[in-house]
Amino acid sequence: MELSGKNTMVVGLGESGLAVVRFLAERGARVRVNDQRDRKGLGAAAAEAEGLGAELVLGGHPASAFEELDLIVVSPGVPALAELDRAEERGVPVVSEVELAARFIEAPIVAITGTNGKSTVTTLIGEMSRCLERPQFIGGNLGRPMIEAAGTDAGGKGGLVIVELSSFQLERVSQMKVHVAVLLNITPDHLDRYPSFDAYAAAKARIFERQDAGDFAVLPADAPDLRELIDDAGTVVLFDGRSGDVRVVDGVLTDTRSSIRVPVEQLRIRGSHNVSNACAAVLAARLIGVRDDDIASVLRDFKGLAHRSQYVRSVDGVEYIDDSKATNVGAAVASIDGLAGSKGKIVLIAGGVDKGGSYQPLRQRMSEEGRAVVVLGEAASLLERAFADSPVEIRRATSMSDAVTHAASLARPGDTVLLAPACSSFDMFRSYAQRGDHFQRAVETLGEQA
Repeated sequence: MELSGKNTMVVGLGESGLAVVRFLAERGARVRVNDQRDRKGLGAAAAEAEGLGAELVLGGHPASAFEELDLIVVSPGVPALAELDRAEERGVPVVSEVELAARFIEAPIVAITGTNGKSTVTTLIGEMSRCLERPQFIGGNLGRPMIEAAGTDAGGKGGLVIVELSSFQLERVSQMKVHVAVLLNITPDHLDRYPSFDAYAAAKARIFERQDAGDFAVLPADAPDLRELIDDAGTVVLFDGRSGDVRVVDGVLTDTRSSIRVPVEQLRIRGSHNVSNACAAVLAARLIGVRDDDIASVLRDFKGLAHRSQYVRSVDGVEYIDDSKATNVGAAVASIDGLAGSKGKIVLIAGGVDKGGSYQPLRQRMSEEGRAVVVLGEAASLLERAFADSPVEIRRATSMSDAVTHAASLARPGDTVLLAPACSSFDMFRSYAQRGDHFQRAVETLGEQA
């Protein structure tokens, strides 16, 4: 794809958008940037883009800005726009950042998607693959934009690109070919953006576009409905469940096609959902040639990621777990499932910005495993209605510190206080990470008072 002298537009000047501006400018393209935010809202990103020679069109999406273009690159957070549809009707290519990146990457791509567990699995595969002694890029939705791999040794024929991909990033994929594509799960999420669950699932399934028999589609064995999403894909291989190539056998995580045997009790990541994540990572790592001993060693050493079922501390016989990354109902339910069977009950802290799904699955699991729910944020009223007349006690909090105080007063020795909000964080916090940090600080304060 020739970019020099082309008229290009980047829509959305977030982290990936700015990375695309750099990439296009370095290759001699004329770059126009369009963003709903104004210069003040964009801050340093606007100044950097302008310093790279980009023309800025800010504060809206005027139709005139989308004329006489050879290429439009859309950032993941940008919603559907009529201007983009009209540009496509005129024959202008409209692609995502990851699609553009893939067109300049020669290395095999390992990509992980799903509603929950993507970051954990991506990081695990990255750690396992370090022994391959080849240039590597690890990023995507997890961190560094995928476009940063293009033109590097990691993106060359001798490299390896491992990326987490969200549904937003996959919406405009057409030519990206993924050598090992991992789909972990799909549960209702982002229904404030997609017209239906089927539309959301279809976006996830685009990870298999362009695969052939020499590639691999990694899917959970106990979710046949996910296989129905795939029209054309690579060789299907399964993990977890009763028939997965990698699954738990008598308490031991077992790769049935290799020598890998790791007792589940030796894993340092908590919860049954993380055991499933580990199975997926082992399978993907084996498919790209990682040695059995290296895979097993990483499994035993990996402590997990911050704010993902992260043990904080115990206070007065109560464990506190930070799963702030559980930003949808499916993730919160998975977090509860991972704690099921412990001797005590769960006191759940939930709430934030509602994402348009039903809270019924959360109510059901908490009715079985829970003692109380502490709600906060914009979705507090919705959660109170969802849990009305349920067996668990409901309290409303005004802040995270208040929520932890309420939870501590409700919990009994042997219980677990679990932050699994089932909502996004942007009503009260900049990110799920900041929300988790506030939770952990509040828990530490409890410990000092104990």
